[in-house]
Amino acid sequence: MTIQRLGVIGGGQMGAGIAEVAARGGTDVLVMEVNAELAERSMERITRSLDRAVERGKLGNEERDSTVGRISFTTDLAEFGDRDLAIEAVTENEQLKLQIFRDLDEAMPDGSILASNTSSIPITRLGAVTSRPESVLGMHFFNPVPVMALMELVTTVRTDASAADRAEQYASATLGKTVIRAQDRGGFVVNMLLVPYLLGGIRMYEAGVASREDIDAGMKLGANHPMGPLELSDFIGLDTMKLVADVLFDEFKEPLYASPPLLTRMVEAGLLGRKTGRGFYEY
Repeated sequence: MTIQRLGVIGGGQMGAGIAEVAARGGTDVLVMEVNAELAERSMERITRSLDRAVERGKLGNEERDSTVGRISFTTDLAEFGDRDLAIEAVTENEQLKLQIFRDLDEAMPDGSILASNTSSIPITRLGAVTSRPESVLGMHFFNPVPVMALMELVTTVRTDASAADRAEQYASATLGKTVIRAQDRGGFVVNMLLVPYLLGGIRMYEAGVASREDIDAGMKLGANHPMGPLELSDFIGLDTMKLVADVLFDEFKEPLYASPPLLTRMVEAGLLGRKTGRGFYEY
C-alpha cells in the first residue's frame, strides 16, 4: 500500500516543514491546527519557505503553486479518516502526545500508520494508548526539514515490519530522506549522542572555562561543526533542550543527561534562544 494522503498534527516549524516536503513530493497533505489563526500562520511559514526556494532557483513557480495546492488545513482530527499516514509534530509534551494518539486511534482508518516526530519520548508509550501498537512508529525529522537530509525511523517491540517498511519507503522515495533505523530508546541515535555534547558545552560555559564565543569557535573551527554547542542549543530552543534532557535522564539515570542548573534557570526565565530573541546570545 503506497502512502498518498498524509495528515500532520501541528503546523509549527517542524510540522510545516514535514508538510512542505511531503507536498513537494506529490502527497495530498492535511495539516491539523488548533484554530484558524495558527493554521494561517503555518501556511504563511510554508509559502515563505517555498518562495525562498524559488528565489534560489531550486523550485519553479509552477511547482511552487502545485505544492501549495496540495496542502489544506483543518481544526478537526476527525477529518483524518482518509489518511494513509499521520505524523504528530507538536511540542515535546508527553501528556499532549498521548492524548493525540488516543484521538488518532479513533480517527484513522484501518491499515494506516500512526507516527510521531518526537525527538525523545519513547514510541512504545504512545503506541500503548492505542488499539493498534503494531501500526505505531517514530519518524523523527530534523530542523529545518526541507534542508536536513536525515530521518530516524524508530520501531518498538510491537511495530509490524510491514508498517516500518512502508514508512521507510515513503520517507526515502517520496520525501527524499536518508533513513536510519533506531530502537525505541530515549534519544534514539542522534540525540543520544548529541544532547550530552550540548549539555557539556553549557556546563563548560556555566563553569567559566571559556567564553561562549570561544566555546562555539572551538567546535566550529576545531571540529568543523557548522554551529557551536551554545549556538545550536539556541537554535533548537532551550525549552526543547531541557525537555529532551529530562527524558533522557529519566530513561538512563546518567549524570551526563541531567539538565545543568544554568539551562534550567534560563528556561524558567523565558530565555529560550532564537524563538524568544535571547538565549546564550541575543537575536
